[in-house]
Amino acid sequence: QVQLVESGGGSVQTGGSLKLSCAASGPTFSTNTMAWFRRVRGKEHEREFVAAVTYTGETVAYGDSVKGRFTGSRENAMMYLEMENLRPEDTAVYFCSATALAYWPANIYSPDEYYYWGQGTQVTVSS
Repeated sequence: QVQLVESGGGSVQTGGSLKLSCAASGPTFSTNTMAWFRRVRGKEHEREFVAAVTYTGETVAYGDSVKGRFTGSRENAMMYLEMENLRPEDTAVYFCSATALAYWPANIYSPDEYYYWGQGTQVTVSS
């Protein structure tokens, strides 16, 4: 069974930075694509795509709202999200996810493409 565990969330002021980490473990996890999503308070049924990273780390895709401010990276079973110039609208629970197998999803923006999920880590940005 694959497990994903996020860490690094916290509270910062507008313009601040945070780095999230996601550790994947399990005998079947190797080259799965990993991604970050976030859920905003009041939109509990929606998960917004943040970034996706291939297992090599060579390909990274970003959601429009975070381009130029967030940087996704990967090192084996670890995935990272460096967040800079944070804004109050970035306040959310951030989730780590991974595909069931080693492939780049047809629709990387859809949570339905990802099989494994972490419990989430809270990021709060105050103005």
